[in-house]
Amino acid sequence: MPSKKNLIHCDALVVHCMDYRLQKFLQPWITVRFGYDNFDIISLAGSVHDYEMVLKYAQLAVQVHDIKTVCLINHEDCRAYGRAGTYKRHVHDLKDARKKIQALFPHLKVETFYLRLDGVFEFVA
Repeated sequence: MPSKKNLIHCDALVVHCMDYRLQKFLQPWITVRFGYDNFDIISLAGSVHDYEMVLKYAQLAVQVHDIKTVCLINHEDCRAYGRAGTYKRHVHDLKDARKKIQALFPHLKVETFYLRLDGVFEFVA
């Protein structure tokens, strides 16, 4: 693990689904929220559906970039979830991932969003 003085800092890790239909909404939203060059970004099929992979990237971003925020984004009609991908399931998984990340990294702010296919980002409290 790098020493603290060798860390390269960015504010956030953004995790979203790889679905091509989202890109026209994600890129501008992320840039407005975190700037052009102040975030790490991970694109995974199903976003938080594979929590273990999300956790690996969160640990790495904390270690090498000293992030302060993790932003998790699931979306409507996610094919990685299949028929199980109801709104209720997405909200549950986002909240569960947030809770688990905060338990391991209490200093991190974890934001959760549900993205609709019309481009509306819904904050998941």
